Amino acid sequence: MATPREHIEEIRRKKFNIGGEPDPKNEDLHHAVNYLSAELYSKDNAEDNEYFEGVQPSLEFVITSRDITCTGASATLLVFNNEKGFSSKNIESICSVGRSTKKGFRKHGYIGEKGIGFKSVFLITAQPYIFSNGYQIRFNEEPCSQCKVGYIVPEWVDDNPTLSTIKQIHGADTSLPTTTIVLPLKPDKVKPVKQQLSTVHPEVLLFLLKIKRLSVKEDNEDPRLNSVTAISISSEKYFVKRKNIDAESYLLNLSADEHGDNSESECSYHMWRQRFPVSQENKVERRMEVEEWVLTLAFPNGQRLNRGMNLPGVYAFLPTEMATNFPFIIQADFLLASSREKILMDNKWNQGILGCVPSAFINAFISLVKTLEDAPVSSLPPMFEFLPINSSPCPELNAVRENIKEKLMKENIVPCESHMEQKFFQKPGEVGRLMPAFWNILIKAKNQGVNLHNISSHGIYVLSSSFDRRKYDPILNFLGVKLVEDEWYAKCIRGTNLVLGVSEEVYLELLLFLAKKWQSNFQKTSIKNVPLLKYTRIHGDVSLYSVHEVLQRNGVKVFVSCEHRHISWLIDWNREFRCIADQFFVPNLTQEALQLCSNRQTILEWLLHKVGVEAVNVYQYAALLVGLLHNDKKLAIAYVHFLYHSLSRTFLSEREVNHLCGSMPLVDNYGRVSTRRSGVLVPAYGSKWVSLIGSNPWRDEGFVELGEDYLYSGKFASISTPEKQLTHFLKSHLLASDVPDISPPNAVIPTMSAPLTKQNTFFLLDWIRCLKRKGVRMPERFCKCIKEGRWMKISLSGSPDYRSPSESFLPDSSWGNLLQHDSVLVDIPIIDQGFYGHKIHDYKEELKSLGVMFEYGEACQFIGKHLMYLAAALTLTKGNVLSILKFIKFLREKYLSPEDFIRSIREGRWLRTSIGDRSPVGSVLFDQEWKVAAQISNIPFIDQDYYGEEILYFKTELQMLGVVIGFGQSYQLVADYLKSPAHISALTAESGLFVLECLCHLRSSDEFVRAFRDKKFLKTNLGYMSPVESHLFNPEWGCLLQVFNSFPLIDQNFYGSSILWYKNELKQLGVVVDLEEATKAFARIFKQQATLSSISKDSVLLFLACYRKLQGTTFKFPEDLESCIRDVKWLRTRLSDYRVPRECILFGPDWESISSISLLPFIDDSDNYYGKGIYEYEKELKRIGVVIAFKAGYRLVSDRLYLPQDPGSITTASVYSLLEHIRNLQQQNEPLPESFLKKIAKKWLKTHAGYKSPDKCLLFDSNWNSFLHQEDGPFIDEEFYGSKITSYSKELDSIGVTVEVRNGCPLLASFLDFHSKFITIVRIYNYLCEFKWEPDGGDTRKIWIPNGSDDGEWVIPEECVLYDKNDLFGMQLNVLAIHYDQKLLIFFFNALGVRRTPSVDDYCQLWKEWENTGQPLSSAACCAFWEYIIKNWSLKTEKTMAEHLLKLPVCSSGSDGISMFDRHDVFIADDLQLKDLFENSFSRPLFVWYPQPSLPSLPRGKLFEIYSKIGVRTISESMQKEEVSITDGVKNVIPRKNLIGKGLVRLILGFLADLSLEMEAEKRHEAVRCLLDLTVLETLEPITIGYSLSLSSGEILKEEARRMFRWERESKKIFYTEDGPVSWTQKCRFLMKSKNLQLFSEDEKFLSSAFPSD
Repeated sequence: MATPREHIEEIRRKKFNIGGEPDPKNEDLHHAVNYLSAELYSKDNAEDNEYFEGVQPSLEFVITSRDITCTGASATLLVFNNEKGFSSKNIESICSVGRSTKKGFRKHGYIGEKGIGFKSVFLITAQPYIFSNGYQIRFNEEPCSQCKVGYIVPEWVDDNPTLSTIKQIHGADTSLPTTTIVLPLKPDKVKPVKQQLSTVHPEVLLFLLKIKRLSVKEDNEDPRLNSVTAISISSEKYFVKRKNIDAESYLLNLSADEHGDNSESECSYHMWRQRFPVSQENKVERRMEVEEWVLTLAFPNGQRLNRGMNLPGVYAFLPTEMATNFPFIIQADFLLASSREKILMDNKWNQGILGCVPSAFINAFISLVKTLEDAPVSSLPPMFEFLPINSSPCPELNAVRENIKEKLMKENIVPCESHMEQKFFQKPGEVGRLMPAFWNILIKAKNQGVNLHNISSHGIYVLSSSFDRRKYDPILNFLGVKLVEDEWYAKCIRGTNLVLGVSEEVYLELLLFLAKKWQSNFQKTSIKNVPLLKYTRIHGDVSLYSVHEVLQRNGVKVFVSCEHRHISWLIDWNREFRCIADQFFVPNLTQEALQLCSNRQTILEWLLHKVGVEAVNVYQYAALLVGLLHNDKKLAIAYVHFLYHSLSRTFLSEREVNHLCGSMPLVDNYGRVSTRRSGVLVPAYGSKWVSLIGSNPWRDEGFVELGEDYLYSGKFASISTPEKQLTHFLKSHLLASDVPDISPPNAVIPTMSAPLTKQNTFFLLDWIRCLKRKGVRMPERFCKCIKEGRWMKISLSGSPDYRSPSESFLPDSSWGNLLQHDSVLVDIPIIDQGFYGHKIHDYKEELKSLGVMFEYGEACQFIGKHLMYLAAALTLTKGNVLSILKFIKFLREKYLSPEDFIRSIREGRWLRTSIGDRSPVGSVLFDQEWKVAAQISNIPFIDQDYYGEEILYFKTELQMLGVVIGFGQSYQLVADYLKSPAHISALTAESGLFVLECLCHLRSSDEFVRAFRDKKFLKTNLGYMSPVESHLFNPEWGCLLQVFNSFPLIDQNFYGSSILWYKNELKQLGVVVDLEEATKAFARIFKQQATLSSISKDSVLLFLACYRKLQGTTFKFPEDLESCIRDVKWLRTRLSDYRVPRECILFGPDWESISSISLLPFIDDSDNYYGKGIYEYEKELKRIGVVIAFKAGYRLVSDRLYLPQDPGSITTASVYSLLEHIRNLQQQNEPLPESFLKKIAKKWLKTHAGYKSPDKCLLFDSNWNSFLHQEDGPFIDEEFYGSKITSYSKELDSIGVTVEVRNGCPLLASFLDFHSKFITIVRIYNYLCEFKWEPDGGDTRKIWIPNGSDDGEWVIPEECVLYDKNDLFGMQLNVLAIHYDQKLLIFFFNALGVRRTPSVDDYCQLWKEWENTGQPLSSAACCAFWEYIIKNWSLKTEKTMAEHLLKLPVCSSGSDGISMFDRHDVFIADDLQLKDLFENSFSRPLFVWYPQPSLPSLPRGKLFEIYSKIGVRTISESMQKEEVSITDGVKNVIPRKNLIGKGLVRLILGFLADLSLEMEAEKRHEAVRCLLDLTVLETLEPITIGYSLSLSSGEILKEEARRMFRWERESKKIFYTEDGPVSWTQKCRFLMKSKNLQLFSEDEKFLSSAFPSD
């Protein structure tokens, strides 16, 4: 058989004709291979290889920077595979195209196809190498010079690389795998390959049936240059369970160790593998030989392994780029695009596979949920997280999802609640959810003994409580599991004892649940008919009402007490009232529990507002009872007792009792229950009113006469009331009354209708006196019958008679006799003092209240009243009128005042006038003075034709009656009888002036003014006008009216100069008479003209001239006109618009500079408008608000500032002009307008860093010199603006320029990024330090790390520390002490938060990097690390170390440094014998490192304690011991003879008898007897003990030790071996190790110095 090398030579010779004539077809073959190799995705198929039995198939990728092929490659990829290796057929296959050895075996699951798999490596390499089974060959993509073919022509490799070089890279400690492929990478492929290797998905082994381990790492001489993330992935299968011949399930565990630090991430996957026959319609040419699909679903149990990458959802043995958004993974033999990145969705083969996914999923899911019979229901819900509840971005996969959902709906897979051991499942549509709050109620009810076995018998199955959680809402929504119907709760509550069978607390929780869901869920359900509401019945037992029964207002009522202390009181009295009208209270216990309930308010609001339960206090309950006691005499009496006792216990207030007594039913003297009353009489028995009046006159007014039941004793609600105890209560609160305290009835007293005896008269007066003293007003009918009853005896012209008090007089002087004279037309009735005696005068006030008259004036009024009665009856003749006048004259002559008489008749309408009968008041006796007035008024003149000339003889009497005699000042009378405006004719000058005269004298002239203000009776230059249209001309300010020709002026020639006397009257009528009103009229016209923009140039100049004239006089424009002139837009500007004066500027030289950067409203001085003449009125324009001076225009400049887009066009003069404007603003003490600041917040100031906005500029002056240079920041360019710029520091500061040195920190800090010179940056840092700057976040927290004087980089403070004492962190952190002085270090610490030294986390990260490098540590570095950890040890440090440290240092005898190993594979040497045993027999160090010699700063004990706390085990607890039994070569030894003598026993007994041990004699003897009973056996051979130690890799270390001594406690046997002579040194060492005593290097050194000769 040919050797591998001979085989290769044969292929070259025979296949490619090397050494012979070239084949012309070889060039075409080369191009074909080139095309195919470029098409394929760069993955080799190690999964298709074959492996020896017992071998764990592995694939390793190592990328190295060593050029081991000497091809000049910057990186080389090595692929190691422990397969069987390349056979001769395999070699021939890869030297061909389309002749893969895997063809024909697709049905066995091979991945490769096209027969060109290996050739795809040419995408990344030009020369691949293969080392396998003795073959050492390479290929070249360049055509062979001898055969013109590339890619498939093999070349034998003797060196570069050699197998020893390859093994060195693979690892010298392990043998090389059978096959190694070496790929020197193309330059442009190094980065992509490294990127792909760093992103190898940890789930790559999930569906590979052969490969069980895959690793990736990078090999560099300097590990710090590694850029590929190392990873090691392995898989292991557990719990294989075959369901049937077509499907199997198993658990697969994947673990991934990233970075090579033994920090494994794991995830287990439930795997379901099922076979489906391939249907004929889904077959394709590339899969014609495949007869069945093998579909595998993986369900990750926990967090999937992902390394931060996307999670593939579809695998075709290897992951694709397709995401399904499903919580499970689909694997099948999908047809892929040539890149293997996605499956072909439109391919019928793939469509057939996807059609099988729903069935496979259902079978797998049912297996997961139902297979484990002993699993609790609570463990099932997490399985439902595998359901595809989220839609997929791929439509075809969404169809799969919908199909799965459809199938799930037909399966009994949802766990239901069961109170039995048996689990049962139902279809999703048959299961319902419960609200969480109701679940809590059911659980508590069950714990209290309520039977819930029928919970699923109410029309729907109830979802398991373990599943009915909010976190499973998306899953349950996907399954369509909905909440049970609201009616279900009604059935459940009715069907279980959830109301009376639970504690009050749970009952209230049920009510709270209903309350919260009532409005939204239960209000319209039959739950209203479920007995829910507890109440106390009449006998004290508890019963239930439904909500419906309570809500029926004509039905029952259920109450709760508003106050806690009223609960039992109300319940007891309610029972006393026999729960009248079905009124009940919630039980005492329930109300007590409700008072303590935290959700009391919610429950109460529901009960009160939704259920109909009413909350009452004692007062409200008493008020409700009032209307229910109508016909029950006993309950009415009990009610009074209830009120009495409630008041005595302060359950009711006095005010509340008074209110209740006013409406409570009463039992009258007939035993009837009465509710209507206007008053209450005390019971008749023993009362006073009966003896005074006889019958009850108050009955008709609704007074109730109380029955005698109120005087008896009684007992109600177990409380007794003594006899007559209620009397005071009834009088105080019911106001039961008796005469004389009783108010009079509103009724006619029969005795008042006839003459009263003298005694009865005085009795009546005494009653009235009593009422007046109490302030009680007599009722109308009662009062009327007394006042109008004819019971008072009087004397009338000497004759006796009876009259009412209101018609009687009791004079106190002789005027009574005088008024009996014949001249008096009326008789006066006087009380008969002879009958009543002088006593009648004692009741003057009472008689006066009844209407009796006492005064002379009253008598006169009596007479006048009688006369007016006659006048009203039209029986007062002309003679009667003259008699009245004569009577007045008579009284005057008798020196009696006629005033009272006159007052009684003067208002009567009995005097005939020209306008009818009128009262004397206001009537006029005509004479010539009234002639002019009669033209405009209808004056009521006395009818002299009717009364004749005789009436003129009584002018004095008429005047006393109110008649007007002579005109005098009767202007008001003219106004009162003024004719209507239509009938007034006052066009003459006299009538016009009379009107003004009237106005002058009238006190109230409104009506008079209204009659004339719109009447056109004033003659003007424009004709007759009404006053409101007219003006009274004034020469002093008349020029104002000449501006506009629109004002009518009164004709002074017509009225004469006297018209000027009536300016005020004219003004009242509406005439404009003064400047103020004239200016108003002028302003109105002015506004109209301005609104129309029609004020001409001439009008403007005339107005300014008039304005100038008036300024020199005492006449001033009123504020209104001034305001009009200032606020109306009437001045035209150069901007072609009209503006108010204050918005206009009169142009001058001061405005020249600012005009280039603004659009200002200068007054239009062009010839087309005002011309240059406008400048003559500069003072007037300034006075009305026009801006003249530059300083005065600061507001206009702010509003009209327009900076150009190009800041370079802004001149220095313009900038200074703008700054001057800002100075003006500041001098006005006004803040800069926001709009102005916004306009200048752009780049227009020139700085050393270019044009900047003000807030980004600084102003440099002498104060900055000691800190910075002008070029260090954006300082304003003084060279450009000149030194004058510094004089505007305040102005620049106001617009945001930083002026103060101490304020420039933020801006200079933000400008640091623009510098790279170290000296400049240090200068700025020193400045920031000087002013204690602190950043406010953002990019300003940066630190410059210099690299020379002009180079470096900016870093963040988190990447820096001030000091690194041990120089450990030079590669990890930026140590600032290297570059900056102490002052700046303090600044970095305080301002930027730079840490002084590295933290525990930094040290842990440093350790991680040391772990990744795999390089040994120096002793100094290791000591420094652990010294820091010990110094900073805490619980937090312990937790951090335990989480991050995966490897720990170990003791090694070599001098190449300290190595690190997985902390699970290193141990603390707590047993020195075991330590020596394994150190001598195992090459790799096993025990944790400690410094030798010891260091004071690193105590060995403390270090071991830390190791222990972060998870390092001791050797003794990790070791498994196996002792070999001893049977042969054993002989007995008599202990007492050789070992245990009497002296030893004596010594032991003496020790045990020590008093401190307190051991009795029996126990001492028993202990020694055990020693005497020992069996001592001597063995011929040493005793052998086996030890085994398990490592995390699965490796088990085993060792055996020979011992001289062994003790079997149970059998009480001691074995020992006498093994020849042993020196004392050996014995000491053996004893020390057995006692775990150890000498360290420093101790050994001490011994050597103490015993130098040994």
